[in-house]
Amino acid sequence: MAEGRRQTGAGRSVTMRDVAERAGVGLATVSRVVNGGASVAPDLADKVREAARDLGYRHDATASSLRRADRRTDTVALVLEDVANPFSSALQRAITDAASERGILVLSGSSDENPLRERDLVETFTARRADGLIVVPTGRADDALRAAQSFGTPLVAVDRMVDLTGVDTVTVDNREGTAAAAERLRAAGHRRVAYFGDQPSIWTAGERLAGFFDVFPQTPAGSVGPAGPANAAIPVVRGLTSIEQAEQAAREALAAPEPPTAFVSGQNLITIGIRRALQEAGLEHRIALVGFDDFPLADLLTPGVSVIAQDPAQLGREAASLLFARLDGYEGAARHTIVPTRYIARGSGEIPAPAG
Repeated sequence: MAEGRRQTGAGRSVTMRDVAERAGVGLATVSRVVNGGASVAPDLADKVREAARDLGYRHDATASSLRRADRRTDTVALVLEDVANPFSSALQRAITDAASERGILVLSGSSDENPLRERDLVETFTARRADGLIVVPTGRADDALRAAQSFGTPLVAVDRMVDLTGVDTVTVDNREGTAAAAERLRAAGHRRVAYFGDQPSIWTAGERLAGFFDVFPQTPAGSVGPAGPANAAIPVVRGLTSIEQAEQAAREALAAPEPPTAFVSGQNLITIGIRRALQEAGLEHRIALVGFDDFPLADLLTPGVSVIAQDPAQLGREAASLLFARLDGYEGAARHTIVPTRYIARGSGEIPAPAG
């Protein structure tokens, strides 16, 4: 039976046998109580728990999992981009809430968009026998995910697609959401629209840029593309990974002879950097800004920041549902769930292009 961690006076850990003796019950009864069995009478279960508290017994879940027929550890692992990002935090909370309803513990870590870090986390969580993995993939560590999959660990990719068969995925309508927002700017008269995006290797970054190009294709100067007006002279900046980088890039764009009349941002931290540059130049009421992903206090600025909002909580709930279905025995084909985005008009995205 699993042992506790508190040391007795004799220098050994408190065991289930000690708890059984204190409670005056059999060892099997203690085992059923601490392992969540439902076949113990309430009065006996109370006696066992009271004895465990008196003795300072702590259940060793790892040891117990080795004795279970299904080898389950009642843990799942979550690999995020960056838990400090509000999007990641909301995603983590939704998954944790769903897991807690099933008595499952969630282990988590941030990859920081580093494939080596992602690989280390996946390998560590797999070695610790997590029952399943939910991953926001960097797109450059599929070999580690493939290895976990071959080990028998169910995988769910959330927010981004992966180039692996048999992996359930949950994403939002990145391309469609960005295109719809860009079309609003075009309808407001904007033609010089700058796009600032994340690292090109990230799947969502590519989808959002594609949505922007659906409305504002980059074409040779003076020509008009098949999907709309040319946007050749306006910067498309990719690879931005921080607020500071986005702020500096926006300053440079605003200093050009013909600065953009509007910005589209592919990520919330980038949006914050652009807004800082606009406010520094006193242009937040004259140059439009639309960002992908909402962020705290965006509605309290003047003007408020218009965004293409995802629902990270819904993404998390869908990802958890897919993973738990696998853990409950689903062995069918991989499924892909798409969660819609919504445009939130707060003022910055509704600024019209200057006359002429």
